Amino acid sequence: LASAGIQPAELNCLFVSSGTSPRRFPGPAAAIARELGLDSTPAIDLPLASAGGLFGLALASRLPGYTLVVAAEKMSEAVLHPQPDKNTAILFGDGAGACLVAENAGPLRIVDSLLCTDGSFTADLQLPLDGSLLMNGRTVILQATRKLPRVILDLLARNGVAPRDVAQFILHQANLNLVQRVATAVGAPLDRFYCNIARYGNTSSASVLIAAAEWFTEARLEPGQRVCFAVFGAGFHWGSLLAEAA
Repeated sequence: LASAGIQPAELNCLFVSSGTSPRRFPGPAAAIARELGLDSTPAIDLPLASAGGLFGLALASRLPGYTLVVAAEKMSEAVLHPQPDKNTAILFGDGAGACLVAENAGPLRIVDSLLCTDGSFTADLQLPLDGSLLMNGRTVILQATRKLPRVILDLLARNGVAPRDVAQFILHQANLNLVQRVATAVGAPLDRFYCNIARYGNTSSASVLIAAAEWFTEARLEPGQRVCFAVFGAGFHWGSLLAEAA
C-alpha cells in the first residue's frame, strides 16, 4: 500500500488467500483487516491452495475502486505436523505476497482471465483438519502438465495472442520440472518463464505473487508488452490471467 501511495481506508475490498489458516473460522482475512485498521471494509477469505493468489487477482479485476489481494502460507505447519513427511517437507516453504488492483491506470492492465475447477481429484491433494498434507504426486503432476498449458493457450487464443508474443510467463512456483513442461507445451522459450523456486520452494498460493513482485522489480517493460500468469492447485483449481504493460 505504501509503494502505491494508498491508505488502507481507501480500500474497497480485501481478498486473502491461505490454505494454512490456524483455525477453521474466522479466516485470516478478518485478522489482516483488523491490523490494517479496517472496521467495515469487506474482507473475504479464499482458501484455495496454490491457486488463490491468481483467483483473487481475477476477481478483483471485476470490482470497482481499490482491492488488495493478499496470499500468505505457512506450509511448514502443513508438512511437519503432527509428524513430518520427508517426501513432501523438502518441497515447500513459507511466504506471503500482496498486490493492489485498481480500476484506474497502473503499471499492468489486466486484460482477461480464465478460471477452472474440477473436483474429481480432491483426494489427490489435500490438507486434513487433523493431519499433514497428503499428495499423490503422480496424479498432481500429470493433471498440472495437461491443464496448465491448455488454460494458457485457451486464454491467449481468445485474446488473439500467440505464445511468442508474451514477454513473460509467471507460473505458480510448484517445481522446475512443471515449469519446463509447460514451456515446452505452449511453445515458448524457457527463459521467458520466471522462476524463484530454488530460493523458496513451493509457497502455495503466495508463490505467484512473490514471483510477480520479484520479477517486477527487475523488469524493464515497454508499453504493450504482455505478461501471462498461470496457477494450478488443490481442488483441482487452475487458471490463467493475461496482463499488458501500460
